[in-house]
Amino acid sequence: MLDYVSLEALSQVVRQGSFERAARALHVTPSAVSQRIKLLEERLGLALVVRGTPCSATEAGHWLCRHMEQVGMLEAELQGNLPALAALRSADQRVTLRVAVNADSLATWFISAAAAFTQDAPALLDISVDDQDHTAQWLRDGTVLAAVTSDVLPIQGNRAVPLGRMRYVAVASPAYVARHFARGISADSLALAPCLAFNRKDQLQAQWAENACGQRVEMPQHWLPSSPGFVSASLAHMGWGMCPVDDVRQHLDSGALVRLLPRSDLLVPLAWQHARLKIPMLDRLTDAVVAAGRRVLEA
Repeated sequence: MLDYVSLEALSQVVRQGSFERAARALHVTPSAVSQRIKLLEERLGLALVVRGTPCSATEAGHWLCRHMEQVGMLEAELQGNLPALAALRSADQRVTLRVAVNADSLATWFISAAAAFTQDAPALLDISVDDQDHTAQWLRDGTVLAAVTSDVLPIQGNRAVPLGRMRYVAVASPAYVARHFARGISADSLALAPCLAFNRKDQLQAQWAENACGQRVEMPQHWLPSSPGFVSASLAHMGWGMCPVDDVRQHLDSGALVRLLPRSDLLVPLAWQHARLKIPMLDRLTDAVVAAGRRVLEA
């Protein structure tokens, strides 16, 4: 039988990032938190916490934290149906659900889903950001309970719900196009023109260039981990990049930005993947995400 007092200590250390902050959240001493985790690690024969600044969970620790999230959701539902139990809950007691989202979804439509869910649910969201091609790995590692991902095939133990396709357009300012692409788009011109990349995992620009030229192109890149930053950098003639069409529609209409090539948009399918559990709170989060995504994304 698992020791849920110790599991809660583990969950708080990972969530808060330190033993001291976890102790304050649990209203105990840091020594008590340390002892609880030490006993749990000894009992399981596994390291659960990587001590550092901040503290983080090992893979085993992540799976135990994920289990605590599931228990928290079930308890919240039980308290909602049994007033006697609800009366025992402290006013600040909420379950925290960890999810992973790609930056462009977070910047365009995901917040409306999060807001709709948290209006009524006694829950907090811990949102991590990664490239849409890599958020699925957070699910595989047990780091998160659910994720917006471009991996539309269900991951083992998870359910995948299609959301729609996000349309990306290759844009730049007219001045940038005149400077770098006066003779048109080619592998040679792209190899000299700086593009914008979200991080080292971002392959959208490379994919677009390969589609446009029929070959892989090595391009100079500015690293810019911000969806609004992509638009600002494009407007400032810093580089060209792949932006969600809704982010740049008004700039395309005004002429402040232009498409590099007509009929060259990329459509990236997105899915909401979550643990295959029948928990009403998780179902409500899924309903909010699916509704918000399908309002914005293309079928």
